[in-house]
Amino acid sequence: MKYLNLIAAVIVSLGATSSAVMACGFADVKDFHGCNMSGEVMKSLDLSGANLSGVNLSNSDLQDANLSGANLSGAKLGDANLEMANLSGANLSGANLSGTNLDGTNLTNANLTEANLNRSSLRQAQMDGANLSRAVWVDGSVCADVSIGECTPR
Repeated sequence: MKYLNLIAAVIVSLGATSSAVMACGFADVKDFHGCNMSGEVMKSLDLSGANLSGVNLSNSDLQDANLSGANLSGAKLGDANLEMANLSGANLSGANLSGTNLDGTNLTNANLTEANLNRSSLRQAQMDGANLSRAVWVDGSVCADVSIGECTPR
């Protein structure tokens, strides 16, 4: 039982047809900090409130995933698919979201301070109350120190 808290393999059920296997060191099921899950297919997965700080999710498919209230600070999400995902209230400070599909994503009240959104797609994304202070915008420009809900260029 002691070893389960140090290193564990978690099989996360994603429906009848697919599952992702993630081997990481963590204390509980919602703590994936620092894990490498790049390229994984995790559609419609519920990771609300999870600790995903520093995790590598680049090139992963998280379409329709629930990441509300999750800690994704410093996460690598480059070229990932987060279309229609729920990231409301999530902490994405310092995250790399370059080239990420965020179409239709709920980013309401998310913290995107100093996040990299260069080359990302944000069509119909909900950004009410999102903190974009000093974030790198989709066109490579940097948002002002106080940019809430939209990027105000410096």
